[in-house]
Amino acid sequence: MDPTGLLIWLVLGAVAGWLAGMIMKTGSGNIVTNIIVGIVGAFLGGWLASMAGIGSATGGLSVISIITAVVGACVLLFILGMIQRSRV
Repeated sequence: MDPTGLLIWLVLGAVAGWLAGMIMKTGSGNIVTNIIVGIVGAFLGGWLASMAGIGSATGGLSVISIITAVVGACVLLFILGMIQRSRV
């Protein structure tokens, strides 16, 4: 992966993770956590979109890729929250 592609993934991850944290009210302000949640969410969102038959973003920094990543990150945060609650 070239440096520009890596930078795009990091920016997409940071934006998606931050937006998902705001939507899900997790309150995480840690940029590293936001990037990780956003990147994993992008993969999860792309997979969910393809399973639903609605296609997914082909990559790059676009509105569709951010929406897909945010939806995936929200699902990821929801699952992680359920796991945390079940441990308590």
